[in-house]
Amino acid sequence: MKIKTSHIAFTNKQRYGIFLLLFLIIVLQSIYVVIVWPTAPKLINDDALHTYNLEVDSLKQQTLKDIKPKLFPFNPNYITDFKGYTLGMSNEEIDNLLAYRRENKWVNSAEDFQKVTGVSDSLLQELSPYFKFPDWVRQTENQSGYKQASTKRNLSFAEKSDLNTASAMQLQQVYGVGEKLSERIVKFRASFDGGFIDDIQLQDVYGLTPETIKQITQRFTVKSPRVVKKINLNTATLNELVTIQHIDYPLAHNIIEERTLREGFSNLDELLKVKNFPVQKIDIIKLYLALD
Repeated sequence: MKIKTSHIAFTNKQRYGIFLLLFLIIVLQSIYVVIVWPTAPKLINDDALHTYNLEVDSLKQQTLKDIKPKLFPFNPNYITDFKGYTLGMSNEEIDNLLAYRRENKWVNSAEDFQKVTGVSDSLLQELSPYFKFPDWVRQTENQSGYKQASTKRNLSFAEKSDLNTASAMQLQQVYGVGEKLSERIVKFRASFDGGFIDDIQLQDVYGLTPETIKQITQRFTVKSPRVVKKINLNTATLNELVTIQHIDYPLAHNIIEERTLREGFSNLDELLKVKNFPVQKIDIIKLYLALD
């Protein structure tokens, strides 16, 4: 039986050479790992980098300044959550103001505003030039420069200005009435040939809150009311009823139906029993009705 021999055979010198080569490879790899190679020279100039960073910061500041909302004169008593946030007030400062206003108290000066809200001197200095208070507050400032606490009193009918002739500028002197609301009041008044019949019609001006209406009527009232021919509720036809504000055809039909069931209304407040009657508009509707 023949024994196969390997065709790959090394002499002792060849084996020694192979082991030596492997040893050298291991040593060189270890040296490569251990040796700290010198870093590449800096390609960026420190001064140039600093100048670049300054320009970037400047652009950021300019961008923030551009997106910051522009301030216009406003009454600080009517700052909302959103308005306060855009002005830079904290949640606590906004809550302090809102709680103060819920007690029906008023801020009448920049000093009052800071005392109530607790805003910083720097924020107050930024905001106070835009505070707009009505004339009756500004008139309380005496010759010494101190603002006295304003004491309101109810004006008589003769002392009040006519709501039917008041200009938008005059209306803006009232708390809560800015340029848009004053123009809206004048525009709504002009939609009637002859103006308002009664102060109550301010309820139909979009955006006026009951509190603001109260402030307006403390200084203005309808002195020259529009003359209207009142409609007899117990004899009015469907077409006559729909000429009245806030009465449409379905409501007019319900009024006539209720009138028939009652065999006539005995007083105007019985309209509240009519199906789908706008209860909150009863006082305005009554301006156009009568019972003969």
